[in-house]
Amino acid sequence: MIYSEVIIVGGGPAGSTCAWQLKQHGLDCLILDKQEFPRTKLCAGWIQLQVIDDLRINVNEYPHSLVKFDKFHVHLHSRELKLKVRQYAIRRYEFDHWLLQRSGARIFRHEARNIKKENDLYIIDNLYQGKYLVGAGGSSCPVYNTFFRQIYPRAKDLSVVALEEEFPYEYKDENCHLWFLQNKLPGYSWYVPKSNGYLNIGIGGFAEKLKVQNEDIKNYWQLFIKELDRLALVRNYPFKARGYMYYVRDNQEQVQIDNAFIIGDAAGLATRDMGEGIGPAVKSGLLAAEAILKRKTLSLRTIKKYSFPRWKISFKLLIRH
Repeated sequence: MIYSEVIIVGGGPAGSTCAWQLKQHGLDCLILDKQEFPRTKLCAGWIQLQVIDDLRINVNEYPHSLVKFDKFHVHLHSRELKLKVRQYAIRRYEFDHWLLQRSGARIFRHEARNIKKENDLYIIDNLYQGKYLVGAGGSSCPVYNTFFRQIYPRAKDLSVVALEEEFPYEYKDENCHLWFLQNKLPGYSWYVPKSNGYLNIGIGGFAEKLKVQNEDIKNYWQLFIKELDRLALVRNYPFKARGYMYYVRDNQEQVQIDNAFIIGDAAGLATRDMGEGIGPAVKSGLLAAEAILKRKTLSLRTIKKYSFPRWKISFKLLIRH
């Protein structure tokens, strides 16, 4: 059986950031992930400057693609607003792999199925054991399902469903576009151009509100791609969108039980306004590492619940970036 002081389940930004911070302080850790990296990860993939600072990234030395945005083109009914921002668009295929490799942790491709605690050790599938366990495996994280689900059930009205695709395309418009409440969608859609000729488009909304409206997210997707065609943003492309779901932030703070922690999407940290997940994931990874290193209780209350509070948007925006 392989032993590590800390076992992290999930190699995305939350897990790799936690491992990176632990390794910086000389603590042994390993990461388990069911996928081989680099892997496709559906995500519009913009990050705020805070993420760059938290990860201590030198944008001039980052070896992959970065696209800087200083404004978003926001469409609300028949109006178009230009809102000032300071963002970078990344490709998760590149970004996540780079973070994982930079972490310096031992990495194993393994899907965690059976997790138990015996004699103060966490044991995974009778193959891995450790003193600390960090769940960073997304909304369906096995650490959450094993230890937290019963006492911390997900709120159904906070679940978001999305359809998205990232693909090579010779786009003409280099601006980032967002559409809110289009066709009465309880959510929003996006068009995010990236470097090296890649484009990301997506749509999403609250699952419970869609159910009340007796609507399917796929119907809104069809309307959206017709709008992209009408605006000459994307034409004659054979879309093969894929779906996923996650949860936006609530007021629940139960993220630690004994020496088991949940971070990132496993803790439901996507922002309430924009559904942004990368920034909160990174911050939660740093905080979990600090809690382990200093042997203190993990709290995620300092993580911002809104991406853009200064916009003073009065309705909930819905999809993860």
